[in-house]
Amino acid sequence: MAITVPGEESSFVGRAEEIGLIATALPGSRLVTLTGAGGVGKTRLARRAVSLGLLGAEDDVAWADLSPLLNPGLLAATVADALGLSDHTPRMPAEAVCAWIGSRRTILVLDSCEHLLAECRDLVGDLLTVCPRLLVLATSREPLRVRAEAVVPVEPLASAHEALALFADRAAAAGSPLKDDTDRELATTLCDRLERLPLALELAAAQLRSMPLAELCAGPGSAVDLPPAPGRTTPPRHAALRTTIGWSHELCTPLERLLWTRLSFLPGAFDESTARQVARGGPLSPRGVRQTLSSLCDKSVVARKDGTYRMLDAVREYGRMWLSELGDRREIADRHAEHVLAETRRAHLEWFGPAQRSWYRRIEFLHADIRLAADHLLTTDPAAALEVIGNVTFFWVCSGYLYEARQYLERTMGLLPVGDGGVDGDDGVDEVRVLGLWSLGLALTLQGEHAAARVVAADCRRAATAAFDTEGLGRAAYLEGLLHLLEGRPLAAANVVEPLERGAALSRPDRPTGVTAMCRLVHVFALTGSGRLDQARYEANELRDTCGALDEYWTRSYVDHQLALIAVLERRAPDAVVHARAVLDAKQHIGDAFGVAMAMDLLAIALADTGEARAAAHAFGAATRFWERVGHPQRGTPELAALRDECEDRVVRVLGTKQYERVLERAAACDARTLLAWGSRGGPLPGE
Repeated sequence: MAITVPGEESSFVGRAEEIGLIATALPGSRLVTLTGAGGVGKTRLARRAVSLGLLGAEDDVAWADLSPLLNPGLLAATVADALGLSDHTPRMPAEAVCAWIGSRRTILVLDSCEHLLAECRDLVGDLLTVCPRLLVLATSREPLRVRAEAVVPVEPLASAHEALALFADRAAAAGSPLKDDTDRELATTLCDRLERLPLALELAAAQLRSMPLAELCAGPGSAVDLPPAPGRTTPPRHAALRTTIGWSHELCTPLERLLWTRLSFLPGAFDESTARQVARGGPLSPRGVRQTLSSLCDKSVVARKDGTYRMLDAVREYGRMWLSELGDRREIADRHAEHVLAETRRAHLEWFGPAQRSWYRRIEFLHADIRLAADHLLTTDPAAALEVIGNVTFFWVCSGYLYEARQYLERTMGLLPVGDGGVDGDDGVDEVRVLGLWSLGLALTLQGEHAAARVVAADCRRAATAAFDTEGLGRAAYLEGLLHLLEGRPLAAANVVEPLERGAALSRPDRPTGVTAMCRLVHVFALTGSGRLDQARYEANELRDTCGALDEYWTRSYVDHQLALIAVLERRAPDAVVHARAVLDAKQHIGDAFGVAMAMDLLAIALADTGEARAAAHAFGAATRFWERVGHPQRGTPELAALRDECEDRVVRVLGTKQYERVLERAAACDARTLLAWGSRGGPLPGE
């Protein structure tokens, strides 16, 4: 079973009745929704149901955490990401998700649907209609109200015994285990007063780090709390949770409360760097943020895991109420956007070099923050929003966020005044606009919309020329060259980049840049595609050495792709296998589903040429799986198509149709990570 489910952060206690209800509901419904108040334990119960195999023992499980998602229009794109789908087509994400799942037996967990009820209802309804073997497990504070939905209410812990067991476990984790019957009686009374709500119990137990149990049991009756929203009735258990969180808030120091409030603005997981930049100011120095953050972790207001931090939804909501009361939301939003813009600028500047691999991970980690910052800047500073998205587009297209990148780019470009980039007003054109045009052209190209991409590429070239932007001209040339390559015109691609290669600005070997590398890469592809293999090999090796010296991965992976193709064309199959595996090894560090699909095709061709028919068949099956992930039956540079077809026919003749199809089926049953690991290292075929 391929599971992408968050692991348990602490022990699981009780819930036997709810587990039984889920198991009972599943045979009769393809949508099971766990409903209940915030903090009652819906997410943890969903994790438990998956880990126990209640939803199926041999299924693909995708977990979509919706709590950081504040833009409803990106729901389907978020689900696509959870499924591992990196769609490179102009389809709407919902259509791509339906096509990807199809008749596969798949389990989709949608966690925290309550703020996107209408959108979740529509998407789940479409998926269940189109995908006959899909099971959906949702968590929400209220039902989705989709036909044939089975609702499993998640109440506070059913018995005093379960509540005491949870409290005792968390008290021991806080360093204050219950010692005797007196402690257990006090704790039982406290659990009942807290309505046996799991989050309330965990917050209370965390206070044992700083106060004895007897003092803890004297609260939380006098806690100061915000009043409920006007016109809204609050169920008792919601009020109990609010009171408990308010109690925890009251027991915090003023600095802890201030940091809690400011951190509540963040959409999801964060690190100390983000916390310092967003929450600093006034009485909170950067050092003070670090110390106070540690204190909030001790009180379970913030959860810490592997160097990152996160607030539970209910705790974050409480902080956001105080943020609104204090009137600080706009200031924090501005500070957050400023931080994200600075991070993306560094990522953009350091993309070509030793920091590249770490920036791919960093930009992935900041994904929800980038969305939040871009949404804010769209209303306050569209040019800055364009720069943020332009800075991360090259990272996003590798990670499969093509639709998202295009949506943001088109919106921001549309908000800039015609003839004014909004930054420096230099003749109505600036580098931010050039970057935005290049980024949009790249997204369109990779979605297969070549005609529209050519128009944008021409606009990018004109804008770069008007702005005297040398780097922008290089980006425009790369985009135009890429379009020529994908449409089978290698000579035209060479003609675009060769003048730039000869120019001093892009040809200095002592100062290689990302733009230099991209244009040189296009030239290598063009030389190979036009049959000039000796020159292509020479330039490819030269560029590979440059990339290797800088510990750069993206360009080097595509250089290895060309070296593998050249070796295939020159009948040096063992060398082709080595280079194809090097491509796949590099892709493990940076993603790039499209590049993985191309490389797996090349590996299959090279293995077929070495006479390893079964391994070649497995690679062809893996390539098919990766091409499906990007939404294409197969698409790369045109010169590869005939080679692939000829080699596949040869492998079928050697193995026979039935055995070939069995190998393909085994490859299709493997998860992407296993296929990629085998492709990069070789060895026995997975599953054998």
